[in-house]
Amino acid sequence: MTNPAITTFRNAFTKPRTAAAAVLFAAGLTLTACAGGTGGSTPTGSGHDAGTHQQGHSPAAGHNAADTGFAQAMIVHHEQALTMSESMLAKKDIPQSVTALAQRIKDAQGPEITSMTAWLTSWNEPVEMPSGHTGHSMEGMLSEEELAKLDAAQGREAARMFLTQMIAHHEGAVSMAEDEVANGKDSAAVALAKQIITAQQAEIKEMQDMLATLG
Repeated sequence: MTNPAITTFRNAFTKPRTAAAAVLFAAGLTLTACAGGTGGSTPTGSGHDAGTHQQGHSPAAGHNAADTGFAQAMIVHHEQALTMSESMLAKKDIPQSVTALAQRIKDAQGPEITSMTAWLTSWNEPVEMPSGHTGHSMEGMLSEEELAKLDAAQGREAARMFLTQMIAHHEGAVSMAEDEVANGKDSAAVALAKQIITAQQAEIKEMQDMLATLG
C-alpha cells in the first residue's frame, strides 16, 4: 500500500508550519522540469466529489515546483493517515463514531493518493520525494514509536490517542494545503488543496468534540 518513501517519512516529528513549507518548496525546486499534465479525479468522502478535478483541469495550464512538492509530500502524509485509520478499524470496543470517522478518512484519502500519483506521473515527476529530503519537518507526522503505541492501545484509550494524533496530523495537512493554494499553479492540485482544507478543518472540529465526550 505504501510507496518506498513511507518507511523514512513515518519517522517524522512535528515541526512548525514554516518548516513544512520549506520542505515542500525545497522538494519542488529541486525538481523543476516538465510542464503540462493531466488532471486526476477528486476522491469521495469527507466532502469530496469524485471527478471534479478531471473535468476542471487544463493540461495546457502546466504545473510548478510547489505543485510537485505538494503532491509528493501529501502522498506520504496521507499514507500515514491510512495506516492510523486502518489500525483503528482493526480494533474492538472502539466507539462507533470514531470507527466511522476512521473509515471516512480512509475512503477519502486513498483516492486522493491515487490522484496525486497520477498527476506526478503525467508531469514526468517522481512520486517519491527527492534524495536528501526527509519527512522530519513535515508537520503532523507521527514517529514509529507513536504509531506503535497506537497499535498497542485498545478501547477508549485507543480512541482518545487516535483522535489526538489525527487532529495534529490534519493540522499538518491543512498547513501544507494552504501553502499549495498560495503558491501552486496546477488547477487540479490547487482545487484538491482547497478541498483538503475545508474537509480536514471540519474533521478537526468533529474530533475535538469527540474527545470532549470521551473524557
